[in-house]
Amino acid sequence: MASLQLNGVTKKFGSETVVHGIDLAVADHEFVVIVGPSGCGKSTLLRMIAGLETTDRGSIHIDEKDVTDLAPVDRNVVMVFQSYALYPHMTVEENMSFGLRANGVAREIIRERVEAAARSLHLEGLMKRKPAALSGGQRQRVAIGRAIVRNPRIFLFDEPLSNLDADLRVHMRVEISRLHKRLRATMIYVTHDQVEAMTLADRIVVLNGGRVEQVGTPMDLYDDPDNRFVAGFIGSPGMNFIPARVTAIEAGSTSVRPHGSDTPIMTAAQGDGLEIGQDVTLGIRPEHVLYEEGRGSPLTLDCEVTEQLGEITYIHAQTAGDCKMIVERRGDRSIRDNDRLPVFIPRDKALLFDAGGRRCR
Repeated sequence: MASLQLNGVTKKFGSETVVHGIDLAVADHEFVVIVGPSGCGKSTLLRMIAGLETTDRGSIHIDEKDVTDLAPVDRNVVMVFQSYALYPHMTVEENMSFGLRANGVAREIIRERVEAAARSLHLEGLMKRKPAALSGGQRQRVAIGRAIVRNPRIFLFDEPLSNLDADLRVHMRVEISRLHKRLRATMIYVTHDQVEAMTLADRIVVLNGGRVEQVGTPMDLYDDPDNRFVAGFIGSPGMNFIPARVTAIEAGSTSVRPHGSDTPIMTAAQGDGLEIGQDVTLGIRPEHVLYEEGRGSPLTLDCEVTEQLGEITYIHAQTAGDCKMIVERRGDRSIRDNDRLPVFIPRDKALLFDAGGRRCR
């Protein structure tokens, strides 16, 4: 397998810049997921790594070799697309072996590689079928198998699970994770689904508008986001954001008062760059809202809708300032629509963001 280094990679379409000077290092055997909303440039970035798009500025190195101007075939990377791109007139075996046969690889080597890939993807009983006789998940496994047999230096995945239903996506996420561990492969995976990113990645790259917002492990991004965009994008349900105003700044803490409330909420923000009277945004995740008096700053919510999902109940509520919030409650199904819910915001879980969305630490 291989390492990857991007240095100031930039891409324009006409006069519009869609990828802005991205720097990124991917280690050998690492699984990196590039995540972001539609149109943020993640697929374009992946296609530049594959050589399917040219770079306007910057360089791409694989194992310290500059491949910026090399054709895709000379980079020894493979790409698995959202569409399976299987030949409909060929069997599973023929689809998986086609690239090797086209490159003149010896028959015995082809047979060994295809059989090994089929075993790893549980395709042994499907080798004589054609794509029309396969389910969506089976077709995607064939597309992945076709990539495996080439023994590439880097695997590139461009939203490979988007065409599958919810159950199959869960199944294929697990299969891809297992495959990564078995092959000890370098994989770069693009998705707009933050659940896929959280469950698959060693590290996540969050893109927004063609720029990197933050890079880190899934839990680093979840627990310690650099800005409001990352805080809101990572997590399901997303983080709650409450407009507030700074009321006090002390050593090791900052108090804020939510709009429409007379009760201040204490946070662990150090107050760097903050001033009393400044407008900020308080962030708190649904599962971090507490119900035990004395364990945080109080806040009263009016419940609008409750979603009971068995062990977990999601409460859709609003604050006195008409700010919408979602609260997660486990093991308690007593909350009903229109109930008034006193909750408590723990100091160490409450985050602050300034007017530009930057995290106040």
